[in-house]
Amino acid sequence: MKDTKVQWHPGFVAAMNLELAKNRDDLIFVKEYNLNTKPLEIDLLVIKKDTDASIENEIGEIFKGHNILEYKSPQDHLDIDTFYKVGAYASLYKSYGETVDSIKADDITVSLVRDAKPMELFKYFKAHQYSITCPYRGIYYIEGAVLFPTQIIVTRELESDAHIWLKALSDRIEKQDMEELLKRISLLTEQGDREMADSVLEVSAQVNWQKFYELRGDGSMSEALLEMFMPIVEPLVEARIEPIIEARMEPIIEARIEKRVLKEGIKKGIQGTVEVLRDLGHEDTEIRKIIQKKYDLSDEETAEYV
Repeated sequence: MKDTKVQWHPGFVAAMNLELAKNRDDLIFVKEYNLNTKPLEIDLLVIKKDTDASIENEIGEIFKGHNILEYKSPQDHLDIDTFYKVGAYASLYKSYGETVDSIKADDITVSLVRDAKPMELFKYFKAHQYSITCPYRGIYYIEGAVLFPTQIIVTRELESDAHIWLKALSDRIEKQDMEELLKRISLLTEQGDREMADSVLEVSAQVNWQKFYELRGDGSMSEALLEMFMPIVEPLVEARIEPIIEARMEPIIEARIEKRVLKEGIKKGIQGTVEVLRDLGHEDTEIRKIIQKKYDLSDEETAEYV
């Protein structure tokens, strides 16, 4: 069986790069930034080359000089401990500056990204008097007991036309978003952009393979688009279908093997019975009657043994 473990984080890094493409020259993207010699990593660190640069994308409106982003896949939890952990990452990042206070606390932001809204975490915020504002659909600013400006991005709630790259990182992608993703990729001309877009597509197709598979028979989809993307999507879909087929076929194959083994065992048992009866001096006519009755055989089946 093929390993179909979904690698969400490379898709997230690619999606963020595409989300902030208009300001790419103003930013430095550092994926899996190591905080120390131990396995402490920031999923994505985005550094502004010029702190005065204005980010066009709504997600980057909160950004300052140093921006820590933590991504949680649809299967990962985003709870209060995770919230504090990312805040601790930001604090460690600040403390590891080249000189004392070389990275200013007021020059750091924290972003947590997840497909679905973490309802229990938001309940905690309300119960503990955190302030929650929503300046844009799917983007929540958290204020209160936080060391750095913090936002939670709920990708499922984002506007598709503005944030298709992040919306595609969902295991519940809508058909219109899937079509929008393919159309947007088809418009990319730069090789680097296409490679990152393919990384997003790969993740989305792996976890939404049934919907992508259904595209082949969808008359509303452009033939040109289907021809362009099916060579990429089909192997991913097949990788998902194959284990399902194998799992369904396994008991059938096992049953057939058991039936064959049982049949061979019965055959050997009948042959042994015939040999014993002959050794005891029974005639073939009598042997036929005995084995036909004992093993419930037809005339044709009995003739195979005697």
